[in-house]
Amino acid sequence: MGLDKLLPTKQKYSESTTVGIDVGIKDFAVLSTGEKIENPKYLKNSLKRLKYLQKRVSRKVKGSKRREKTRQLLSKIHEKISNQRNNFQHQISSKLIRENQAIALETLNVKGMVKNHHLAQSISDSAWSSFVTKLEYKAEWFGKTILRIGQFEPSSKLCNVCGYHNSELTLKDREWVCPICKTPHDRDINAAINTKKFSLLDQNLITT
Repeated sequence: MGLDKLLPTKQKYSESTTVGIDVGIKDFAVLSTGEKIENPKYLKNSLKRLKYLQKRVSRKVKGSKRREKTRQLLSKIHEKISNQRNNFQHQISSKLIRENQAIALETLNVKGMVKNHHLAQSISDSAWSSFVTKLEYKAEWFGKTILRIGQFEPSSKLCNVCGYHNSELTLKDREWVCPICKTPHDRDINAAINTKKFSLLDQNLITT
């Protein structure tokens, strides 16, 4: 029997049963409902200890018992960070899949983004790719749907109320007010709402 026959039939979804997600660095994920999921930043929190042990490893004589012992300590911290991150992502992805019929995401160019040296560590710490992977296979397991929008959609810059395009918005601007309809926007919540809206428009489930 093929794997497809073992998987449940995809459940129908609508605007009310779809959630949009905007992933970030300050907050791990922001939902179209307005909910913000804080980024635990496991790597950043352990960085001081990691750097200390890395220096100790480099100073020890190669092949010595002390170097191997320090290297093992370093390996255990990396493993702990990985386990913490995985556990956190499993909890969040399971909750999102359980509570929604469809999840709308922006297609991210993570490889391109980590080339920005100022953001590379934070992006790697967030591990967005592994989070999306968890959402995808859990959606398959439970008959839910993952919707995608293109990475160049102006989700942050478009007013989700009237459609005004704020071309002057920069990464530093976390809040802005639409000059046309006067709606105040939280940048990330607005992006999550637009991600949901764009994905449903693509499926002809809502109209502008």
